[in-house]
Amino acid sequence: MPVSTIPAAFEFLYEPARHKAAHGGRGGAKSHSFAEVLVGRGYERGQGENTFRWLFAREIQNSLNASVKQLLEDKIKKLGLGPKEDGGNGFYRITDRTITGGDGRTEFLFAGLRTNPDSVKSMEGLDGAWVEEANKVSQRSIGLLTPTIRKDGSELWWSWNRTDEKDPVDKMFLGGTPPPRSIVRKVGWQDNPWFPVPLIEEMLWDRRRDYDKYLHVWEGHPVTMSEARVFKNWKVEDIDDRVPEGCVPRLGADWGFANDPTVLILCYVFGRTLYIRAERWKLKLEVDHTPGFWAGNDWQEPARWSNPLEFPGMQNPMMGHNGGPPLMQTSRVIADSARPEVISYMQKRDFNVIASRKGAGSIVEGVEFIKSFDVVVHPDCQHVIDEMTHYSYEVDPITDEVLPKLKDKKNHTIDSVRYALENVRRATGGRVGMIAPEAIPLGD
Repeated sequence: MPVSTIPAAFEFLYEPARHKAAHGGRGGAKSHSFAEVLVGRGYERGQGENTFRWLFAREIQNSLNASVKQLLEDKIKKLGLGPKEDGGNGFYRITDRTITGGDGRTEFLFAGLRTNPDSVKSMEGLDGAWVEEANKVSQRSIGLLTPTIRKDGSELWWSWNRTDEKDPVDKMFLGGTPPPRSIVRKVGWQDNPWFPVPLIEEMLWDRRRDYDKYLHVWEGHPVTMSEARVFKNWKVEDIDDRVPEGCVPRLGADWGFANDPTVLILCYVFGRTLYIRAERWKLKLEVDHTPGFWAGNDWQEPARWSNPLEFPGMQNPMMGHNGGPPLMQTSRVIADSARPEVISYMQKRDFNVIASRKGAGSIVEGVEFIKSFDVVVHPDCQHVIDEMTHYSYEVDPITDEVLPKLKDKKNHTIDSVRYALENVRRATGGRVGMIAPEAIPLGD
């Protein structure tokens, strides 16, 4: 059996139980530990005449890109269980859509509980299921899944970061007496001996700047003051296959200063939908490193900068990684006008960047414009998700009345989205659908 290395807090995954539930904040290694244990179990159980079938489920899954398949592949490689041509022992075979092992005796299945209900109900002989992002799972989906996992000794694993005490999974495991034979654990960054330095920096930044956000994101507390939240018109989903071909990429940037992050956002507008597709977010980024932060290694021509920190590129996902020139070479970026010297610096290095025009009321108008869309955020945009969750209006400290004034925090990615949409908002008068966004110029 390959040697598995998971935090001691997850040793309960090896204990017999019908339900194994882990909740907590970011950085607690929940997904990595679940995946590593299941890859090892698939190898152990898939020997000889045994079989091992496990479902990896989430509420909505329109493509395998939204699943934990890539994470499982990484764990298979780490444990030396992959194809022999990749240096493994040949146990697992990986294709674009499947992971199997041991002459088919081990099988990993992937499904969305809401998107593939009939497929889930028809699955037979499952040894268990792991429900990722369980806070997003509906009561109906829980009712669908539970009787499907009915083999003797089968297990249901649940992992989530808490959002609302009213979420069905919260009520099931934390709202009173949990189901019989349940192990429920809160795990967090304190339990992860490999908690990475970049996450430590982000956590300390959140703790200094917004303690409520820190408690939710890093300590795993449910979100408070929901009535003060600005954005309620959004969801997290991968919808690349539904974005029209040729849809104009729109980029917005916010400059880091002192303890604030440098941010770059890529989004698309099509019809009444705003799709926030990719983000770049970095604390304490030097100006000299900003060109590499934006373009990574995508730029094909000799460039007048270096990329010593080896930032990845930001390709246009709608064109594929080989479907056209680098995104930063062809698209305009609208950036915060508060740092004209940085804009000039980037322009002198061949970036097509202009200053936002802002103006009186532009923050409120920009936020209201975002609120007029159906906003979809790609799962990779974790900082956007954080800010969409927490961005809020001020609250009267005495009466708890929500005031019509936006808090000036948790807004760096939101500001970048506002800049990216500035020309769309001005051309449409702030009204979605008045002009086809593809016909709107990228900038003046």
